[in-house]
Amino acid sequence: MSRPKIARKSTSVDMTAMCDVAFLLLSFFILTTKFKAAEAVEVATPSSVSSKIAPEKDVTLVSVTKDGKVFVSLDNEEVKAELANQLNSTAGAGLSPSDIAAFKKASFYGTPISQIKSALQIPSDKLTGASLPGIPVKDTTHNELTTWMNAIVAAHSSTNTKMNLIVKGDNVVKYPIFKNVVTAFKKSDQFKFQMITNPESVPNGTDLWRKYMKGEVATTE
Repeated sequence: MSRPKIARKSTSVDMTAMCDVAFLLLSFFILTTKFKAAEAVEVATPSSVSSKIAPEKDVTLVSVTKDGKVFVSLDNEEVKAELANQLNSTAGAGLSPSDIAAFKKASFYGTPISQIKSALQIPSDKLTGASLPGIPVKDTTHNELTTWMNAIVAAHSSTNTKMNLIVKGDNVVKYPIFKNVVTAFKKSDQFKFQMITNPESVPNGTDLWRKYMKGEVATTE
């Protein structure tokens, strides 16, 4: 009895459909990928070991660049509007309703109070730390950050919002500048603050470690 013959089939595989799918996936990822925007205020933070995650809401961030410039940013527009009113009433900022509207939209502030109005005229795409002089913190008698902090505290109090005070200082900033920043905090009765640093050897199993492994956290405090 003869063996049945098995029909031979071609071993070639049509890859056209797979190439189409791969191209569609590549196009999708290219079109939906969001690149991290360059920071307006560049700060190279030092490294540290920490298991604590920085708060993401109601943040008052004080940034100190390597050349000693100090900037303030807030994430709550209601607080920003009240801050503008506080600067008007306590520091004579002279901000008009249109200025206050622009003040609410600003991502950060970094000028003497007398120059806020002119800074608000700078287009947002051209507003960087290099284009502003920073909030003066030269010494105890010329420390406008104290006025800013008093106004910020009053703004949070008026709007019944919690303030999470965070400092982001450059790795090479001079100590006297940082000392003057802390002095401004103390004069506004802010004795607790957190610092942002780059995570280094994050302890395994912590919330920060899990977020860091997922790529969700770039900095820690």
